[in-house]
Amino acid sequence: MRNPLITKNMSTPMYPPTKVLGAKWNAITPSTATARSPSRPGSRARRAGSGGPDGAAVRELDSVRFMFVLRSSLDLGVVSDESMTRLRLDLAYDGSDFMGWAKQPGIRTVQGVLEDSLATIFRRFGEPPTLTVSGRTDAGVHATGQVAHLDLRPSQLKHLSRPHARGATSADPMRALERRLNGLAGVEDDLFISRARVAPDGFDARYSPLWRLYEYRVADYLAVRNPLLRRHTVWYPATLELDAMNASARELLGLHEWAAYCKPRPGATTIRELQAFSWERDDTGVLVARVRADAFCHSMVRALVGATV
Repeated sequence: MRNPLITKNMSTPMYPPTKVLGAKWNAITPSTATARSPSRPGSRARRAGSGGPDGAAVRELDSVRFMFVLRSSLDLGVVSDESMTRLRLDLAYDGSDFMGWAKQPGIRTVQGVLEDSLATIFRRFGEPPTLTVSGRTDAGVHATGQVAHLDLRPSQLKHLSRPHARGATSADPMRALERRLNGLAGVEDDLFISRARVAPDGFDARYSPLWRLYEYRVADYLAVRNPLLRRHTVWYPATLELDAMNASARELLGLHEWAAYCKPRPGATTIRELQAFSWERDDTGVLVARVRADAFCHSMVRALVGATV
């Protein structure tokens, strides 16, 4: 089954929601409190096929929504070359036909399509810019407000200001970049640059987030199964108990060492603060999980959702 993520989204001044709600420029740093081992969720919330963090439910429950609130820091997001200008891009995409965000040879990815388009736009101006993203998405994951940044040299920025119609005055470089990227990267109508702008000092799409919020959508036997939303919602072949799932989710809150709930990466910490985790049914009966933390380890959210189903 393909991963049916919902969205990523960022707003201003708090980037909008997965939707990534974006930049809140406060000099806030993560807590350094001692980590504790997480309690595992009770068996009353488990269902056949969940299998814990490594079970089938974990592999299937990939409808995700997440938000970012960004922090400002003088040691983050600083362009090493003072002549460079950092731009922020807000974008949306349908991830169904992308093999995730990260660029890979011979595979269609969001980063690959965008960077190929940037290389075309700035083909006469040396090394093309590359993108840094707020959070990589997997294959099949959609975004309504992903945020990325890129750095442009003066000659590249000036190129965007050149008018393309006889007798026209100088173009707005940000609108020109939006238009050109949408004309190249958005040719399949599954990717759209909603806004380009000059980023504030200290902005870094990757290292600035204060917290993230993911949303998973699961349609069990009590929910209305809408085929039009099949790429946004997992269809689960059982009836799930909302109260038991919430009881299990509450046991996991706090600052913990999450190695048992993720795929550890060499040299990376697995200590995270799970700030909020709850389930509710929407008006159609679809179960919606909202999981918020200062950051997430690789595959951590899927493991948390699968462990409470």
